[in-house]
Amino acid sequence: MGLDVTWAVKWLTLSAQAMAEHRVELIELDRAIGDSDHGENMDRGFQAVLDKLAESPPETPGAALKLTAMALMSKVGGAAGPLYGTAFLRAATTLGDAVNVDAEALAAALTAARDGIVARGKAEAGDKTMVDAWTPAVDAAAAAAADGDTLAVLIAAAEAAEAGAVATDPLVARKGRASYLGERSAGHRDPGAASSALILRAAAGAAA
Repeated sequence: MGLDVTWAVKWLTLSAQAMAEHRVELIELDRAIGDSDHGENMDRGFQAVLDKLAESPPETPGAALKLTAMALMSKVGGAAGPLYGTAFLRAATTLGDAVNVDAEALAAALTAARDGIVARGKAEAGDKTMVDAWTPAVDAAAAAAADGDTLAVLIAAAEAAEAGAVATDPLVARKGRASYLGERSAGHRDPGAASSALILRAAAGAAA
């Protein structure tokens, strides 16, 4: 079954709820190895997304993701705004004007999102960034897409992202503000990986 704009809007709504619910947790993660603002930024950014969705209801999943990209780029400070904005914009471009998104297109959109993050942030797997959540997620999504089940693709991506976020705990950061801490960054979860896992879990929740 394909996913339509109703799914996309629900995904973004659930993402906003997740950012509000986990705002303090993300702040604490960022306080340990960053500048303490990730939770606040993500919450503010996704509230702006909800405002934009209400102002200009999108007609396709791609349009919803493009609107999200623009809102996050304008409202989210630090590195997260450009990174997430690029991710959603690349995904939107991949989906184009399609009214329904099948499993293969969904996996391609997630891959495009990850590639956008990599291109913008110049990070790779193992650097202790959100890429450590996105890369296993897109690999799992691509593997699941062969069966043609969109929900299975999203569940696989969410579970892999969650595991990837946890796996950042022992890593030493090689990119971003956390890299300034060197070995002291080990033992803390990357906040961007954590928020990425929340967003991908919301995508699965919206399709369930």
